Order: sequence, then structure tokens, then C-alpha cells
Amino acid sequence: MIDSPVNTLFKQLIDFDKSMSQPVFIQVSQQIINAIQRRYLTKGTLLPGTRVLGKILKVHRNTAVAIYEELASQGWVEIIPNKGTFVLEPELKTAKIKATSQKINQAYTYAKTTGFPFQKSFHLASTTQLTTANYTINEGKPDLRLHPVHEFTRWYSAAMKRKTVLKKWNRPSESSYSLFQTQLCNYLNATRGFHIKPNNLISTRSTEMSLYIVSQLLIKQNDVVLVGNLSNYASNMIFQQAGATIKTVPVDADGLNIDYIKNHFVKSSIRCVYICAHRQYPTVVKLSTARRLALLQLAKDYEFAIIEDDYDYDFQFEGSAMLPMATADANGMVIYLGKFGQSLFPSFQTGFVIAPENIISEATNYLQLLDKQGDLIQEQMLSELINEGEIHRLMKKNIIIYKGRRDRLCELLTEYLSEIATWNIPAGGLAIWLKFQANISLVKLAEEAEKNNLFLPKTILYQDKNTCAIRFGFGHLNKEEMEPVIQKLKSAYNKVNEIA
Repeated sequence: MIDSPVNTLFKQLIDFDKSMSQPVFIQVSQQIINAIQRRYLTKGTLLPGTRVLGKILKVHRNTAVAIYEELASQGWVEIIPNKGTFVLEPELKTAKIKATSQKINQAYTYAKTTGFPFQKSFHLASTTQLTTANYTINEGKPDLRLHPVHEFTRWYSAAMKRKTVLKKWNRPSESSYSLFQTQLCNYLNATRGFHIKPNNLISTRSTEMSLYIVSQLLIKQNDVVLVGNLSNYASNMIFQQAGATIKTVPVDADGLNIDYIKNHFVKSSIRCVYICAHRQYPTVVKLSTARRLALLQLAKDYEFAIIEDDYDYDFQFEGSAMLPMATADANGMVIYLGKFGQSLFPSFQTGFVIAPENIISEATNYLQLLDKQGDLIQEQMLSELINEGEIHRLMKKNIIIYKGRRDRLCELLTEYLSEIATWNIPAGGLAIWLKFQANISLVKLAEEAEKNNLFLPKTILYQDKNTCAIRFGFGHLNKEEMEPVIQKLKSAYNKVNEIA
């Protein structure tokens, strides 16, 4: 007996895997839907009965029944008692479903590459690395386990129920500045010594978005941007993507060498200088007061902008944090970047830019293109946390925890690594600059560490003819986790040293 065309098509088309977590009837129904969408099965086609379908697929009849019921529930077939199952074409077309078949449906795959040329960006190459290691050292990120989950669940729920949120969404231009902008402005004036108004401030999703917007405003092709001779890879990527020519300036115990700038550059040859407000990234060296004042004066004389990135203001363990340069800027030379809520889960943190009103006005236009929607719920909640003092209390609690972790790390470094490395104890921040005395291969160190279940991402490794160091972020490690991390690092170092 010769098979019908539909039966032959099913034998060629349908391929399923019983070992998959997805049920067989779902796998098969998706492939039949795909065949209907591609017009292999047209409207009105009679499909084989459930017994015949079961024999074709070598499955139980109940599975065949489930296949047709699934198709009928989605409107792809019509089951008429005593007549059979017929193909339909639903009025509401859904997106085509890629079936799991490796036979006829192999032809229906999405293109891997474009059929047209486009400009690839070398500067934006991903720095993400995958690992299966249980332990890791990062660049200095906070511990998300300290986020007050239960309290935030209550606060977030309350913020969503505020009628004012819907009102703001429906009439976003009702007032010039949001409650959050006003509250954030007041908070920064009180905690960081500013004297700004909401028209000097925009809030963004992240510090990276802030820097991207600023670089689009400031930088044209081949403009010179000065950074420390060891600097933040992420900010460098953003500057280079904007077309900047990056040139480095030596960094010593007092921070960026301002005299070097005076001696090697002339007026109007520099577009901007990028600095870190408190601790130079990655070395955690603090820019001295004398050099801050010298840089402000030089910016005025040479007519360049200063981008002041205050990436870890919230983590000051000893003494009071030095006020930002922007608070002493009477000439409009400084653009200040910061992050609010660093003790919170990342989705509740927000970046911000403080600058003269004219540049904030332009930056707002860019922000409207990148993020017109914003996050009203987040802003509502953060406003309340500022107003009620919760953000300040949470920050104080976490500072005590992180200071204890810093001190414990330094104890372990003294115990295990004092003969092979040097470091300074920073007054704040969530990272230590760990310099190895021997010029070992840090790439090999990372390889040996990963074999021992410790991951060192390439973004924390700094090596050239004068440098062999890692930016050791400790904020995400509790005191119990630190000792095995240091032991594994020491073991990897010994292994590399033996090979060398």
C-alpha cells in the first residue's frame, strides 16, 4: 500500500528526542505548526488519524491524541468527529516556531551572518569570560547578598501602588523636575558638599551610560583624552568608541602627575582629562589636594574639561571622604560622574551626572534618545529611601561590614603573601592593589588559579615591563570565603614560580 503524501511528509519531517525535558507531543506539535506556516500543509489538508499517526511516529496513541489536541487548542487544526482532523490557518498569525527536526526543517534556520557589510567595533570587544570556578576575584564589586531583600520587597510594592506614579507616566512634562531629581540633588548637596540645583543634574542607568553621554557631547574624532598610565578599561573603551586619541599620564604616590601635563602638552591640545575622584582606578592611589588644585587651574588655563569619576564614594572606611573637585569648581571645568545606591542590588542603583546647566541641557537630549522611558518605580522608591533616611542607614551598616572584610583580607595577605607581594591598606573602596615582587606571568597565574577552582578575570590583571599586579576586589567575599581564595592564589603563584 502506498503512503499518502501527508504520511510521507510526516515520516520525513518529524524528528523528536525523548530524552529532552520538553514533552514529545509538544516537540511534534511545534514541527507540524512549522510545516503549516511554511505551506507544506495547506488549509483543509486531512491529517492521518491518531492510530496511523502513532504508527508513523512509533508513539502511543494517547501521545498522538495529545498532539492533535495541542494543535486544536492553538487553532492550527479542527477536529471533526467521525470525519478527521483538518488543517486550519489561524487569523492571528504567530511568529514562526523553529522545530527541533534535523530533516526538512533544517532549511528553516535564521541566518548566522548578514548579507551586507557593516562596521565592526574593535573598541567594544566583549571582556566577558565564562568560568566554572566556585571562587572568583573581581575588580571591586559590592556583595549583593547584603541587599535588604525583604525590606525592598515591601518598599517596591508600596512604590508600585502610588497613584502619583501613574500620574507621572501619563503626564511626564507636568513639572520641570521630578521629585527624585530634587531629592537626589538635596542628598548630594548634604553629603558631598555641592551647591547644585536640579538643572545641574541628570540621572542615568549607570556610570557607563553617564560617561557615554558625556563623551558624545565632548569628543570629536582624534580629540586627545588624558588618562592615568594605568586606567579603567571600560572608560577607555567608551572614549575610543567616540573617536578619542587616548594618551597616558604617569601616576605616582600623589596621583596623576600634573607637571607632566604642563611639560608635554600645550594650550588647546587637550580635550579632557579623566580622573577618579577618590581612588585612581586600578591602583587606588589618592589624588593629593595640591594636585587637585593644580589640575583645576591647568584646566582653566589650557581650556580642557575634567571628567571626575567618583565610582566608590559610598565606601569610605576611615576619616571623611575628600570632597569632589567639582565642589571647588567656579569656572565650569568639571563634569562629575557618580553612582547612587551602591549598597543596593544593581537594578536599584542609578548613575548621575553633575555639570553646568548648558551641558546638562544637551545631555538630557541624549538621555531622551537612549532612555526616554526611565524607571518611575525605581525613582519613586529611591526618593522615599532618601527622604526617610534608609539609604544612609543602609550605607553605614555596609561600611562596617566592608571595613571588616578589608581588615581580614590584609591579615590573610600578611600571613600568606607577605614574602611575594606588597600592598597598601586603602582608606576606602572595595579593592586592593596587589603587586607581585617577581615579574611572573599573570596569564599563567590565572590559568593555574582556575585549575584550582579560583577565577581571575583578565580585566583585573595588569602587566607590563614595570608592573605585575592585580586589582584584588574583596567586597563580594565574606570573611569565611577569603582564606580559601588566598590559599588558592598562593598555590597558583607557587606553581607558576616553579615553572618559571
